Parts: sequence; structure tokens; C-alpha cells
Amino acid sequence: MKRWKFILAIVILIIFLGVFSFSLYHIILWYQDNQKTNQQIEKLQDMVQVNEAKDTMTTEMLDSSRYYNVDLLSVDFTNLLNENEEVVGWIQIPNTNINYPFVQHSDNSYYLRRSFDQSYNNAGWLFLDYRNRLDPIDMNTVIYAHGRVDGTMFGSLKNALTDEWMMQEQYYIKISTLSYNYLFEIFSAYHIKTTNDYLITNFSSNQEYQKFLDKIKRRSMVSFDTTVSTQNKILTLSTCYNNQEKMVVHGKLVKQEKRY
Repeated sequence: MKRWKFILAIVILIIFLGVFSFSLYHIILWYQDNQKTNQQIEKLQDMVQVNEAKDTMTTEMLDSSRYYNVDLLSVDFTNLLNENEEVVGWIQIPNTNINYPFVQHSDNSYYLRRSFDQSYNNAGWLFLDYRNRLDPIDMNTVIYAHGRVDGTMFGSLKNALTDEWMMQEQYYIKISTLSYNYLFEIFSAYHIKTTNDYLITNFSSNQEYQKFLDKIKRRSMVSFDTTVSTQNKILTLSTCYNNQEKMVVHGKLVKQEKRY
């Protein structure tokens, strides 16, 4: 009996050591990916000029909005294109850490495990849905990124569900692309069990589109007191909320300006 207890204790110890080693290995990998990501972010923000752009005679107001007087974002993409020719835009959201370039590949999996410089990194990078175009944009433009626990990538998108974030009353998203500068007003924010039903990019009819808009607006866990209709093009940001759910933010296009 004592021998069996000894063997059982050894087996339990081996299992424990195995689990510990596995966990430690993944913690080390996460830390390394985190370090690489922060270095990449610092490098990009040092090399790129991100400026506010005042309205001009060519600025188009596409919908009435409380943010009609908010400046657009204008980015010089020269250095970014030299780093990665797949860069297609820059996104900035007030009161979050989101102030990054985003890219587009021929599929929606490549940048799940690639950094901006295309080196392997489990932190991934922000990327535009491969089905979308930006100049001009589709009815629903979708951008993805991992929700990193350190707040990088779309890790701070969860802020949109907090009372502190709502008190700031800056519910908008700025995007600059190679040809246009855009301003979106947020109208919905929620987390939901993983589904693809909010990732439709184009619609066969106004009726279909209106049903889609009603659904995603109804899901919002925050009241933004903002209307949205089939006359609006929208932006969708998608990330992980936890292992079973997605965090989603939608905004409607309210202002744009063609850059060149």
C-alpha cells in the first residue's frame, strides 16, 4: 500500500510540474510578445506624423452630429508604407490606447499572429477585413485586433462600457486612410457570445441593411442617443471580450474629406 501511495505521489508531482512548466512557458511567450509589441508601437509613433486636419471647403458633413466641429485626423503614410506596403489606414479613439496604423491582407488570419512589420507575434496587429475597401468605404467596414490584457491593440476597447469612459462624452472614432479622412460617431457598444452576424460588409437591399442596423443598435449596453439609418455607412470594431465572447463597437460615418 505504501508503495502505491509513493507512486501516486510521484505521478501527481510529475503532473503538477508539467502543468507548471507549460504555464510558465506561455507566460514567458506572452511577456516576449508584449515587449515586441510595445517596441513596435513606440517605433511607429516616433516615425509617423499624426496631425489634426481642420475642415476645408471640401469637407463633407454626411449626417447631423454633435461632433461636427471635431477635427479630422490626417496621417503621413510615407514611412509606414516603407515599413509595410499592406498598411491601409490609421485609427484613433479618444480615452483609449487605440492610436495605431492598421493593415489589410488577402485573408483574415495572417495578422492574428503577425506584428505590423510582419514578424511572428501572438499579439497580432490591427487589420481590416479582407472583403472591405476604404476609398470609398463599404456599408460596413470591419477592423479586428486582439484584446490584449495589457491594453494594447484593442485591449482598451472595453473602456466603452465603463461609466468613466461615458463621462468623457467623446464617443467618436477618427480614421485616416491613403485617400480619405473619416470621422465616425459611436452608436453601439456591447459584448456578445462569439458570432459572425455583425460582420456582414454589404447588403442586398435597404430592408436587409435596416434590419441589421436595428439589431446591432438594440444590442448596445450603453445608450448613446444616436440615430442610424440606411443612409449611413458604419464602422465595426471587433475584439475578444473573454474566451467565449466578443467585444464590439459600431460607429456611423458623419464626416469625410478626400485628401488628394
